[in-house]
Amino acid sequence: MPACTSFYVSRSSPLRITEEIAKLEEAVGTLSPVQKMLLGTDGSVTCLLEVVTGSPVEIETLVQKVVAADEITARELEIDPGDDVNYRVVKLKSSASGETLIHATSLAPIKRLEDRFRADLMRADIPIGTILKRHRIESRRDLLRVRACDDPGDMGGIFRAFSKEPMLSRDYKIIRHGMPLISITETFPYNSFQEKARVIVKTPSRIHLTLIDMAGDLGRVDGSVGVALEEPSILVEAERSEELSVRGENADRGMAAAEAVMKRFDLPGADIRIRSCYQQHVGLGAGTQLAMAVGKALCELYALSASARDIAVAVGRGGTSGVGVAAFEMGGFIVDGGHSFGPGKDKEDYRPSSASLGVGPAPVIMRADLPDDWIFLLATPRVPKGAFGQRELDVFGTYCPVPKGEVAELCREIVVRMMPSVLEGEIESFGAAINRIQELGFKRVEVEMSHPIVRTLMEEMREAGAVGAGLSSFGPTVYAVADSNARDIESAAVEAMGDVGGEVVVTRARNSGARARSA
Repeated sequence: MPACTSFYVSRSSPLRITEEIAKLEEAVGTLSPVQKMLLGTDGSVTCLLEVVTGSPVEIETLVQKVVAADEITARELEIDPGDDVNYRVVKLKSSASGETLIHATSLAPIKRLEDRFRADLMRADIPIGTILKRHRIESRRDLLRVRACDDPGDMGGIFRAFSKEPMLSRDYKIIRHGMPLISITETFPYNSFQEKARVIVKTPSRIHLTLIDMAGDLGRVDGSVGVALEEPSILVEAERSEELSVRGENADRGMAAAEAVMKRFDLPGADIRIRSCYQQHVGLGAGTQLAMAVGKALCELYALSASARDIAVAVGRGGTSGVGVAAFEMGGFIVDGGHSFGPGKDKEDYRPSSASLGVGPAPVIMRADLPDDWIFLLATPRVPKGAFGQRELDVFGTYCPVPKGEVAELCREIVVRMMPSVLEGEIESFGAAINRIQELGFKRVEVEMSHPIVRTLMEEMREAGAVGAGLSSFGPTVYAVADSNARDIESAAVEAMGDVGGEVVVTRARNSGARARSA
């Protein structure tokens, strides 16, 4: 099994399996009849899969070797530590589509295997059920545990599942002559074998490097620079329903976005589950990513061809900075050109996105991939969250317009130093631009308003090896960029946060947008 958090683990008897599955559903969501059968059957899973899929099941062996039993394995198989055990990991696949249906790991004590049975078991690509039948092995299956894990771990690539996508699993033993013959763990995604069509959407997060022009004297305002990141991320599932329901973290925000999208595009209901989310109002754009994910899931669910801009307008995002919407749509390094400014234009005064309803996302004037070896570290201290709501609106009204001279230098840093450094992979220049940006324009205002820990974090992360460090949006998240010394920078951030505490995430740029798939 991958490393994961178990929602529910128990030892069960056949008489209690319905109770165990009911508890599992409370934790992870409704299971289909096929999923319940796969978790609770005491017969051949291979045979069941062939009936369900209507095609033969084939085996692909990933690992086949003899290992020495450790204490846990010895206890499970009722053998001595150090005894030889056949360890086999396989994929059960549909022969028609090639799709992986089940991942299975088995452990069998060599001393209990007859020669011909052992030969077949150790030969690749023969289902255990077939081997038992071929050798007329009289046995029974004892179900031990059913569980759900909140992340596929290494199995994500096997099933093409997103990170944070739940996995269902069961452990059982094949018993012969009253002793364990084989111990087996079988795993499959929660979104496999479902009755209703569903859509899963995974978003990036983003750091907001700066707003560009909050002077507005040239007839445009806003403009922004940002980077899409792999983590943290948001995972949303949706399936068709007559009514609208939204469950999970920040369900109220998800509900508001769903209602807006349904009204805008005249869509019916859906059952939406927010599987994973990250903190709001810490500078990482969670509000935009969640709203966009819910909108995307609904549109995909009902085969509606809506662009990211269409969804953004529906949910009221992107009215000041376009970085969040562009990160969702295409990922990478993003610069947008802001909005027209003045009487009768896109915007007539200075205000944040949350107060710019009806204003569409700004045009993207540059989008580029960032190098794979650039590392981004996010330090989020446990201090009051950045400005939002009325306070954010007040900040824009109080501090704008910013001095034109600072805007001019800021534009020079972005156009002459930062943008070329991205295209040429010059991380030192990129970091130098980040460091100078903290002292200019509206970003200077954001930094000056921040908790003192923000400046401490930036200084300590730079001294530990980061080429650049800055405040994302209103923070309090501080980001640092480097191509080495990640552990030193992480340690420095943890130490700098000291008594206030906080979280550090080490991640990389996401050079593609949100991903959606049907299940």
